[in-house]
Amino acid sequence: MPNETLFEPRTTEVAGDAHRMPPEPSVPHDGRSLTERAYEAIKHDIITLRLRPGETLNEAQLMQSTGLGRTPVHQAMHRLALEGLLVILPRKGAMVAPVSLNDALEIIDVRMVNETYCVELAARAATPEDLAAIEAVLARSHDAIAARDVAAMMRIDREFHLAISRASRNQTLAELLRGLHERSLRFWFLALSTPSHLEGVYEEHLELYEALAAHDGERARRAIARHIEEFRTHILKAI
Repeated sequence: MPNETLFEPRTTEVAGDAHRMPPEPSVPHDGRSLTERAYEAIKHDIITLRLRPGETLNEAQLMQSTGLGRTPVHQAMHRLALEGLLVILPRKGAMVAPVSLNDALEIIDVRMVNETYCVELAARAATPEDLAAIEAVLARSHDAIAARDVAAMMRIDREFHLAISRASRNQTLAELLRGLHERSLRFWFLALSTPSHLEGVYEEHLELYEALAAHDGERARRAIARHIEEFRTHILKAI
């Protein structure tokens, strides 16, 4: 059903969690503040579903998993709450925000309306520098696919779409789409985590890039619409 929550809530214990995986070393942290490091590590675990929707958390647990102190973890938790990824539970800690099929379909509908317009603008406005930046992101896909690195491919997907939104020269639209993509990340990881899906994402990106490079707005609209519809199809199959 559309409003059904995708995962059953659970409580994670700090002690005895033998299967808990540490934060991946690919989480960027060099030169970042302790709060930023905590934020990136916790967010990474939420997006990649190591911390599942509905799971209850506390600061002690997150201090242990990140290797960071109470203050940066506390600040990171509140930042993630503002972004809708955590729900703060007064005097209890926090809960990973639930997700539902209805959430995913609403995000997809809003993306379809706004992102088709965005790529049309980008097809008209993109400079050679914009196209080079988009192509550079796209080129990183080969290594991610070869390594079957789902998290890396997810980051590439996000950066690819952000680079296109910047090329649209519409800052308000770019910020709107940034938020929509952030909210899509957990669904992306859920639905597009097999090797064949990673290759499909690359092919869809390539089609879109070629339309932008040709400055063909209508072709770009068709390409992004197919890309978003494929995402919808995989979400429905996954759930």
